[in-house]
Amino acid sequence: GPSPPVSPPRPGPRSAAAAMAARCRLAARFHRVHGANVRLDASRTRATRVESFANGLCFSQEPLAPGQIFLVEIEEKELGWCGHLRVGLTAHDPQSLEVVPEYSLPDLVNMGDTWVFAITRSHNRVTVDGEEAPARSPPGDPFLRIERVRIPRDTLVGRSRPGRYSHILDDLYKMNVLPATARRSRIGVLYAPQPDGTADMHIVINGEDMGPSARRLPAARPLYAVVDVFASTKSVRVIPVEYGFPSLQTLCRLVIQKHIVHRLAIDGLDLPPPLKSFCQHE
Repeated sequence: GPSPPVSPPRPGPRSAAAAMAARCRLAARFHRVHGANVRLDASRTRATRVESFANGLCFSQEPLAPGQIFLVEIEEKELGWCGHLRVGLTAHDPQSLEVVPEYSLPDLVNMGDTWVFAITRSHNRVTVDGEEAPARSPPGDPFLRIERVRIPRDTLVGRSRPGRYSHILDDLYKMNVLPATARRSRIGVLYAPQPDGTADMHIVINGEDMGPSARRLPAARPLYAVVDVFASTKSVRVIPVEYGFPSLQTLCRLVIQKHIVHRLAIDGLDLPPPLKSFCQHE
């Protein structure tokens, strides 16, 4: 008789990670619709506010998948303004906006179905009354874990470049902490689906989850990332995030960093120059 139909193999964690990685590469750019003072580069991965301190709103090119992070790095600052980058999510399709609002807070938020978080230099963690602060991943864990979401931490962390005084920064470097609003700081937004069909919005700053900064988002609707290049933040760049497994290079770096006093000591190690550079700079 006819042979029974063969069911396709279920996607394993590797193929799921590969699908997410492909999606993230496509989505890691800004939407063509943006604020009046924003200029995008040809690849739409860099957004610069060319004048004033407002009209700096940008959106992700695509709605985000559950657990998919939209990550930007602060490239340029502009002194003299009060306030910093703002990030969040909106259920408005940017294409449907007749006019892009001047500000994410309060204008876009006042349109409804938008959740935006103002990044400050410190104290960005959110604690909800009666709840524990989100557990920090164990030191040396190469993954950031938010509920069922797992992202290699390496790309999420902004790092200062070593300079003449880099040994002073080395305690910071080992903890991989840059002030949230500093140049090269990396800030991302994602949503984690909940059992009741809603989602929690999480902001991630330099590899650390700030906790659920908004709850009960409509997970069934397309949710776009919002990046407001506001005030002292002048230019940001989208960073593509590789899901799946940390690279061998990354694991080498974790081991090397655990065993050195500060970055300048890497120069004296018997290592291939590209690996030395990777350990010192990225």
